[in-house]
Amino acid sequence: MELASKYNPSEVESKWYQYWLDNGFFKSKPDGREPYTIVIPPPNVTGVLHMGHMLNNTIQDILVRRARMLGKNACWVPGTDHASIATEAKVVGKLAAEGIKKTDLSRDEFLEHAWEWTRKHGGIILEQLKKLGASCDWDRTCFTMDEARSESVIKVFVDLYNKGLIYRGVRMVNWDPKALTALSDEEVIYKEQNGKLYYLRYKIEGEEGYAVVATTRPETIMGDTAMCINPHDPKNTHLKGKKVIVPLVNRVIPVIEDDYVDIEFGTGCLKVTPAHDVNDYMLGEKYNLPSIDIFNDNGTLSEAAGLYVGMDRFDVRKQIEKDLADAGLLEKVEDYTNKVGFSERTNVPIEPKLSMQWFLKMEELSKPALEAVMSDEIKLVPAKFKNTYRHWMENVKDWCISRQLWWGHRIPAYFLPKGGVVVGETKEEAYQKALAKVDYPLTIDELRQDEDVLDTWFSSWLWPISVFDGINHPENEDVNYYYPTSDLVTGPDILFFWVARMIISGYEYRQKPCFNNVYLTGIVRDKQGRKMSKSLGNSPEPLNLIEQFGADGVRMGMMLAAPAGNDVLFDESLCEQGRNFNNKIWNALRLVKGWEVADIAQPESSKIAIKWFDAKLSQTIEEVDDLFGKYRLSEALMAVYKLFWDEFSAWYLELIKPAYQQPIDKATLDATIGFFEKLLKMLHPFMPFITEELYHALGERAETDSIMVSAMPKAGVIDEALLAQFEQTKEVIAGIRTIRLEKNIPNKEQLALQVVGNDALALQTVVEKMANLSEVEIVAEKVAGAGSFMVGTTEYAVPLGALIDVEAELKKQQEEIVYLEGFLVSVNKKLSNEKFVANAKPEIVANERKKLADAESKIASLKESIAALSK
Repeated sequence: MELASKYNPSEVESKWYQYWLDNGFFKSKPDGREPYTIVIPPPNVTGVLHMGHMLNNTIQDILVRRARMLGKNACWVPGTDHASIATEAKVVGKLAAEGIKKTDLSRDEFLEHAWEWTRKHGGIILEQLKKLGASCDWDRTCFTMDEARSESVIKVFVDLYNKGLIYRGVRMVNWDPKALTALSDEEVIYKEQNGKLYYLRYKIEGEEGYAVVATTRPETIMGDTAMCINPHDPKNTHLKGKKVIVPLVNRVIPVIEDDYVDIEFGTGCLKVTPAHDVNDYMLGEKYNLPSIDIFNDNGTLSEAAGLYVGMDRFDVRKQIEKDLADAGLLEKVEDYTNKVGFSERTNVPIEPKLSMQWFLKMEELSKPALEAVMSDEIKLVPAKFKNTYRHWMENVKDWCISRQLWWGHRIPAYFLPKGGVVVGETKEEAYQKALAKVDYPLTIDELRQDEDVLDTWFSSWLWPISVFDGINHPENEDVNYYYPTSDLVTGPDILFFWVARMIISGYEYRQKPCFNNVYLTGIVRDKQGRKMSKSLGNSPEPLNLIEQFGADGVRMGMMLAAPAGNDVLFDESLCEQGRNFNNKIWNALRLVKGWEVADIAQPESSKIAIKWFDAKLSQTIEEVDDLFGKYRLSEALMAVYKLFWDEFSAWYLELIKPAYQQPIDKATLDATIGFFEKLLKMLHPFMPFITEELYHALGERAETDSIMVSAMPKAGVIDEALLAQFEQTKEVIAGIRTIRLEKNIPNKEQLALQVVGNDALALQTVVEKMANLSEVEIVAEKVAGAGSFMVGTTEYAVPLGALIDVEAELKKQQEEIVYLEGFLVSVNKKLSNEKFVANAKPEIVANERKKLADAESKIASLKESIAALSK
């Protein structure tokens, strides 16, 4: 196969991806081999590829491709998540643009629009992953709301309900006033906000004085049902047993006492609004206080507030400040910074709200999952995340699993006409349970199904089991073979949302870990360390990057910057480095393929080069195996990169390269082609496209002989002595090249080399070829005017003789002495200044002394050289 003069990624990538698909190389079926399984963290069905997906899926593809080449039955299951909140918001937005309100539609009509959206947008991100080279088994693509997955979710809900682990009750939840749904604690992101602290006057009933309360949320006073003080607070003792009047509202409320109140915060008086603060709710429960819900679901004030009805909560905050001030009930306002909870999905401040919701009891369920990670049955990489995981699992709260949406898995609970609820996988099953429960006539149509859907994570927590249909058919061949999965690659931001919950479901439904290792990637940031976002405009378009640098270049650029668990500082110049490496590999093969081969003797230097590179290759294979075992993928890539760029290209190919227009011997060429193939195999998981192209360019291949299903090279015997010897030889060659550079001697000019002492020159033929030497001799003393250098304890000299202009060289060296002597004066001046020596940092003084010693040594060396040249 003839190689073009330039590598063109766009031609190569589409060709080979189609070839892999046509030959079914990504497909996996259970067989006798060891399975290697990865399930994709399902991206939102609304999503398009972003830099986080690029990183995550590149890592998964590297692991999967390597596993295939190690002889494992690799199965990478792709899929998407229905993303209740995000998708419903997109569909509502689309309908609004068409002049349709969600409230104008029936549930079924709305769901038709949602399914239409899903069919149109759902596959986009998976198609984009193909451009990256993702080797998923596309026949296994799953969707969290497809038939098998939906059936699994409903079955699990019913099972957990029957076990007494799911219950329904009024609890304080995090409410998203934009999405109009409850959220779990994990879906709330706390951000520091610059706000105000308002000091409000509550008149003491029957007295002239006031109790002053400091609050960040004056708009909630309409829901106040008590004031609380700490019983041990001397400054508020006079309020014990009293009642106070809520400002503007004029409601009389009791003063209660509880240690919960922080004496140091504000005035030590706390307004208690049980319907709108989780801690106030607990005080309300403890002291049997009434609860007044003053907010509508959309964050406006309800009729129950009595004031500001219909106004938005933040508009009320501005207005009530003015009204309190006008009424003389605002003592003062201070600037204040505090943490405010925002909805992870819609980025609006959440409202704590009392709401009837469905919950899953987590305490007992979580115990096996905590033990699994703490004992390393499931390993987190990097291990630093174990502490974060433990803290969350030891303080786990019941999971609010209901959402007030239409898009999602509808809760399989049915309300009876005279009160009570039954739960069943189908309406018919629920009806049979209802008949056994009631003592009055009942038709199936009288059952009313709960309007809510389940939290999206309640489907994806079953993902490693449900993608193999292991909930519906627990003993099927796929789940028994592929489960537990091998590695999970995901971000630490969903360690609790998803990872911990999958581990919990794995032990509950398979009594096994759902994966063996969790590789936690870092967050992709720009080179300034800022998180990538559309609003900052600092996130490149992944497909544009692929178009510009090629998929292999982008994959390599991502991986060079991606140590596990640490943030990735992404810079497009890394992709450029990746593209340059592609070109380097391409040009290296063009060079090798361009040599004529002849039936001639193999030079000694080539024999040594082959032995040396064979040892170096084996050494790197061992290093890469070790790094993969530790999930240090970035370092593994760098090891192969250096092997190709530094050792193979800069040393091996130069050493075996025949003289201009001369042929190469067959033995050396065959060995070189063999090395090239092994290098391509080592690079393939990282750079799949160019390696497949060049694998086929190396020689004739059968249709099904793809690099992706070839065997990964194994390490052979490593000749450590030869490797050490070669490293020393490199230093000798570098020393000779430095003299050429300093003395401006062209490479084509042959040099002689003297080894001073009794040592023979190891690997002499290598030095002769790489440094272009005419002779090597062992001498007792170097000739006058020779350029010299040390390697270890041996001195090497290059007689310069007629190769240099003696007069010009003398002048140059004398000028350098004059410069160095001037430099010495300035350094000595500093060091003789007692004030400088006494006050400067010790390392600065030490550095100046080193400069002095170096300059003196260089002057002595130059004077010696001048004396030799002057003879």
